[in-house]
Amino acid sequence: MNAVLVLSIGIVILIVGYIFYGGWLAKQWGVDDSRPTPAHELEDGMDYVPAKAPVLMGHHFSSIAGAGPINGPIQAAVFGWMPVVLWVLIGGIFFGAVHDYGALFASIRHKGQSIGEVVALNIGDRAKKLFLVFSYLTLVLVVAAFASIVASTFVGFNADGSLNETNASVAMISLLFIVMAILFGFFVYRKGASLAIATIAGCIGIVICLALGLAWHPIYLSSTVWMWIIGAYILVASVAPVWILLQPRDYLSSFLLYAMMIIAAVGVIGAGLTGADAAHMDMPAFTGWYDNLAPTGSSLGYVFPALFVTIACGAISGFHSLVGSGTTAKQLDHERDAKPIAYGGMLIECALALISLAAVSFIWTELCLRRDRHPHQVFATGISRMVASIPGLAGAQGTIASLLVLTVSVFCLTSLDTATRLARYMFQEFWLKPGETYKDATGFKAILCNPVVATAITVVLGVGLGMTGYSKIWPLFGAANQLLAALALLTVCAWLGNIGRNNKMFYFPMAFMLVVTLVSLFQTVTSKVSVIAAGAASDWGPYAQAILGTLLFVLAIVLAVEGCMTIFGGKKPAQK
Repeated sequence: MNAVLVLSIGIVILIVGYIFYGGWLAKQWGVDDSRPTPAHELEDGMDYVPAKAPVLMGHHFSSIAGAGPINGPIQAAVFGWMPVVLWVLIGGIFFGAVHDYGALFASIRHKGQSIGEVVALNIGDRAKKLFLVFSYLTLVLVVAAFASIVASTFVGFNADGSLNETNASVAMISLLFIVMAILFGFFVYRKGASLAIATIAGCIGIVICLALGLAWHPIYLSSTVWMWIIGAYILVASVAPVWILLQPRDYLSSFLLYAMMIIAAVGVIGAGLTGADAAHMDMPAFTGWYDNLAPTGSSLGYVFPALFVTIACGAISGFHSLVGSGTTAKQLDHERDAKPIAYGGMLIECALALISLAAVSFIWTELCLRRDRHPHQVFATGISRMVASIPGLAGAQGTIASLLVLTVSVFCLTSLDTATRLARYMFQEFWLKPGETYKDATGFKAILCNPVVATAITVVLGVGLGMTGYSKIWPLFGAANQLLAALALLTVCAWLGNIGRNNKMFYFPMAFMLVVTLVSLFQTVTSKVSVIAAGAASDWGPYAQAILGTLLFVLAIVLAVEGCMTIFGGKKPAQK
């Protein structure tokens, strides 16, 4: 495998898809730049605020990126590089980017309301309630998976009990980064500091945080301790005003992402030009229909459906629809901005997925011998070694590896905060009537809808489930996330059909994702039930996964039937 060639061809294909297929979708859906967006119609200085496309791209991409486009392709690489590349490119252009673009566009045409409200208006109010339950359960899995991943980047000990200085550095830098983001938000939003000056100061601050964290990292804690600390952090961060942490951290995090992708591209190209790929990039094109390598410690199973649920954010992710309709739609300056932010943002994730594949291919032989390495470690090791193969940069490997792990950790924390906040919104929305806020609730609803209580419930469920480990959560998370994508595709399809626009480009993606993910969930549930029946459940993890998987399976079936009746059966949505 020549990583430079695969990456170059892949990026060209993604660009062509963006220009031609993305442009065709805009014409089919009736994107009209003369229409005012909700950010202008409903501007309130808090939630509805117009933002320039580059700024909004930073927020949107920081929220959706997380570890998905890194973890998924690296885990799925056990099937070979060809299936991964094909799914990332085909899935990204015709599935994921369509999903993200459609969800954002549907939201801005519904006054910036959530995808749940789009469900209510175009399928029915009962479907909305079911969708909220489904989305909430999926977000609990997001919190579980990403909290586990972040904790794995912070844990201060190796498997043999020795100190892990790289992880300790990442933990220290991450803590310093949070403090810097708070200071950034305070000076920009409360003291009126110039954004340009604050940005320069923030970038300098990032460098200082890196230097301090690499030189001084005295904190060495276990994974369990870090999980509870992370839980406490996202509880506070998710109920705090957005200007304190969410907005400044998302903005500053985007610069870390850009730096990571530039470093990774330099590494891949540099390794290729120096001939390093000839010796190390020996990943087979296809390893077989069943995963016998299992570098994560457990087999993924058969290519179908494992490939399509393991590679989530690198090809299609239902979580993106919640972000797009939750925050991005309320800040969109012009309708034309939806294409680069949503469609283009998804394709950038696809490019990152291809880079992740190059990283794992560079250390493939070593990975096959060590099956206990986390995907973020594989990514950081592969890319840093590529960079170190470039003449004059051999000494930078350790620093670059720490920077890459830090970036993964930062984006997971960003996604955690966003996911927890969105889960709180949905939890409250389920109990409240249209137009009500938690302040209007009475009785037990007043307790459940309290922001701290609603968030605490989410954190306890997510962190508790995350204690079982990301490798156990990821298949269930992937299936739930992809099912959410299928339901979001179905929702946008129903809306376009209701307004008389072409919606046929959604038929195959939503049907395919429904079948794939329902099969995956069925396999997960039956396997956990078998473990429980055999008395082999060492903790409550299999019970939780079996229960969650069953609930998600049933909810998805009911929602799919409701949506298909609207799209194909002429059923009129039950309006509120």
